[in-house]
Amino acid sequence: MLFCRLYTGADGHSHFEDLPQTEGSKHFLSNLPVKTLVFKNDANRDDLHGFHNAPRRQWCITLSGSVDIGVGDGTVKTFGPGDIFLAEDVTGQGHTALPKDWVRAFVHI
Repeated sequence: MLFCRLYTGADGHSHFEDLPQTEGSKHFLSNLPVKTLVFKNDANRDDLHGFHNAPRRQWCITLSGSVDIGVGDGTVKTFGPGDIFLAEDVTGQGHTALPKDWVRAFVHI
């Protein structure tokens, strides 16, 4: 399972950081306060292909299909069912997204 964070670095570009999945990690077996849960199965939008920022801090959980998320240094990660990333790149250059029948849940924090 991919489990990572997408954040804006001091250079103004988005970067990936792998998050620990081990017992005792701050993200596992702990209560995480959230605001909203949104399930999305809409037609994948073409405007996601260019660089854009996350609209808010949110967990993105892929339920089915996949999405290729790219950052400024050329790194691309493909997220499939069960993969999760924390989108925190709300400023800077942002990231690209290439969805392929992507059904997802957004958990706003």
